Amino acid sequence: MKFIHISDLHLGKRVNEFSMLEDQRDILKKILTVVDEEKPEAVFIAGDVYDKSIPPIEAIQLLDDFLCQLSRKKVQTFIISGNHDSAERIAFGGRLMRESGVYVAPAYSGNTDSIVLTDEWGPVNIYLLPFVKPVNVKHFFEEEQVENYTDALRVAVEQMKVNPDERNVIVTHQFVTGAKRSESEEISVGGTDNVDVNVFENFDYVALGHIHGPQKISRETVRYCGTPLKYSFSEIHHKKSVTIVEMKQKGNVVIRTKELNPLHDWYEIKGSYMEVAEKSYYDSLDRNCYMHITLTDEEDIPDAVRKLQVIYPNLMKLDYDNQRTRGRKSFADVQEVEEKTPFDIFEDLYEKQNNQEMNEEQKQLIHSLIEKIWEDKN
Repeated sequence: MKFIHISDLHLGKRVNEFSMLEDQRDILKKILTVVDEEKPEAVFIAGDVYDKSIPPIEAIQLLDDFLCQLSRKKVQTFIISGNHDSAERIAFGGRLMRESGVYVAPAYSGNTDSIVLTDEWGPVNIYLLPFVKPVNVKHFFEEEQVENYTDALRVAVEQMKVNPDERNVIVTHQFVTGAKRSESEEISVGGTDNVDVNVFENFDYVALGHIHGPQKISRETVRYCGTPLKYSFSEIHHKKSVTIVEMKQKGNVVIRTKELNPLHDWYEIKGSYMEVAEKSYYDSLDRNCYMHITLTDEEDIPDAVRKLQVIYPNLMKLDYDNQRTRGRKSFADVQEVEEKTPFDIFEDLYEKQNNQEMNEEQKQLIHSLIEKIWEDKN
């Protein structure tokens, strides 16, 4: 049995005020071409289908067209909601869509039934688990100890009653400990969203969403496929792809990827204004890329963005690297702050204001408050 694993489409996303819809429409067509070439039995869409819980109409229409084309190709499609989606909105019409081979995970209700596909080696049980937080799981299993994300996933998986002697697949959207993040991902408060990979030990393939760079976690069959498009300059060196999973008898799973070429790539250049505006400099570049330009001039160039957009029409970001900017807080320091959790930042502030560290009781109180705020926010 062959599956195609994609995730984090983020339909409707805007980056630096640039709409990604044209790029998303193009990449979905290319994914459909891969479907035609590979002829899989199923496609997994592992969450963050949209970029916002209330997506723009154009994004909804784009997904509708994509799902209709998959249905016409007689490909079973399995969809879960991610942390950017509204689980209830994603699930609307799910029971009707099943008749067309589109299976949409409902909002978590404490029950996760499997959908069974069959091939010459017997059944393959597919479980759809949307993005969940501890509070979602605790609501249905008050007698269980659910204090963190690992507890939540452990309890949610235990109630599935997975038969380890059969072939089992789970499609889910969580941050599994050890995954490498990108700037365009939402970092949870206090690092509390970590899930231990061992909760998935009874699954022959774990189709993960949430992390934008393709990667395996612990073993080959626990995998983030990554986004089909780049969504930040931290992803410049990512090779975007779809993941193709071929599952034969129990224990025999072959995984490969097929690269996706975007409508617009992402590129960074650095130099003085006169250098980057020189025809001999940009003649060899693909000027339709989404560009990040760093100017090294000591003085700001008046109206630099508008002038450079004549040459680089998709200029997304312009900044300076000179004595003045280096005299400020270094980029490395800024990046370090951006990567800190809210708890780390609060802890630093407390130490600076009080000239001492928080005690354990204070730390536990702040952790609980941050987690409560995070749950209310989402």
